[in-house]
Amino acid sequence: MRGAVVRVVLGAAGVLTLAGLAHTLWYGVVEPGSALAFGALIACGELARRDPAGTLDGRDGGAPGPAGDAAQDRRSAPLGSAGALAYALLGPNAAQPTHHGVLQVVAVVVAAVLAGIVPHVARGRGPTADHLARRVLTVSFAAACFQPLYNSGRLEHGIGHGPYLVLLLLFLLGLTALCDAVLAAALAGARTGWPYGPLLRDELRGQVGIGSAICATGVVMALGVAVAGLWALPVLCVPLLLTQLSFHRITAIRTTYRQTITSLARATEIAGCTRPGHARRVAALSCAVGRELGLSERELTVLEYAALMHDIGQLSLVDPVRAGATAGLPAAEARRIAELGGEVARQSGVPAEVAVVVERQADPYRDQPVAARIVRAVNAYDDLLGGSRHPGGSLAALEQLRLGTGRDYQPEVVECLARVLARDGRDRVVPVPPG
Repeated sequence: MRGAVVRVVLGAAGVLTLAGLAHTLWYGVVEPGSALAFGALIACGELARRDPAGTLDGRDGGAPGPAGDAAQDRRSAPLGSAGALAYALLGPNAAQPTHHGVLQVVAVVVAAVLAGIVPHVARGRGPTADHLARRVLTVSFAAACFQPLYNSGRLEHGIGHGPYLVLLLLFLLGLTALCDAVLAAALAGARTGWPYGPLLRDELRGQVGIGSAICATGVVMALGVAVAGLWALPVLCVPLLLTQLSFHRITAIRTTYRQTITSLARATEIAGCTRPGHARRVAALSCAVGRELGLSERELTVLEYAALMHDIGQLSLVDPVRAGATAGLPAAEARRIAELGGEVARQSGVPAEVAVVVERQADPYRDQPVAARIVRAVNAYDDLLGGSRHPGGSLAALEQLRLGTGRDYQPEVVECLARVLARDGRDRVVPVPPG
């Protein structure tokens, strides 16, 4: 079923692309000056894209934005997206009517995007097929809503060029943004198996930010060209270009911030307090469980940081914990390590919510925030799986967690963990080497 969703979306985008290119090649380009100007703008926007490395669960640079690649697509190439929407909603050009249709819009946008991403593909960092399919379908949707009304003359006679036209364009762009959010959530859910509702919610939240700027710029470009001609494009694209550069700088800062936290978390491994890779495994699995529980992007960011730093308190111990496994420690000792970790986290400058999650690790789960419940269960699972007490593998470790759901672990979190492991194929009985 999930694969069918992806195939349908990619197939629909492919059919539209072929139809647009074939129609344009057969009949020629209508108003080639406009097509060239908007195509160059879209290509420049794609050339200016910058795709940072992802986080443990595929999110962008640690930023509290939407999950998945959809939000990063908007942040990486907002100028290209705005130019494509402006061409789809283009009516007059310097008060002269235009006659390009939906299929030419698709052809110009596809050709410009492909031209702009060639250097990124050569470096192995081009956009995904999902991104290209969404771009084709959303632009086609916007053009199909506007171009037939304009070319038939019904828009001119019914609305004219007053404020009602602006309202209509904003309404169409709102529908287009909703279409893009639905497609992005459906593709992300099909690719990852994460719940659709939280994905759609995060996509809609993401549209409120940079998505609103893209839609507003698209409307302004279309209206500006209608009055002043194509010379309005370079002037009107400057604010969004500056916004794009700002996003690049913010993303770079957030990526550096996350790398610093990851390096700090590795200090416990370097000191021999925990097993190699323990913090990253706990962080990756915690984010997957958080997604299954429907946490928002900001909550997932806090969860990831807390999971990376959950054992940082062991650096303050005189006698290290055997194998770094804190799951079986007495309550008093576990609470002392958690409190030390919370203090270290506060001094490192992470958000206060992260420090709270770290220092609440040893509390009964009913007194913990949701992120602390997740980290505690996943940490115990990794400790049990890596110890000699459960050589049978993850099934035995999960059963041990279920036995502790009366006080230590929230039942819903344990069951979400079991579902994530089953989906990823990690719930098999796999012998664990001693030590």
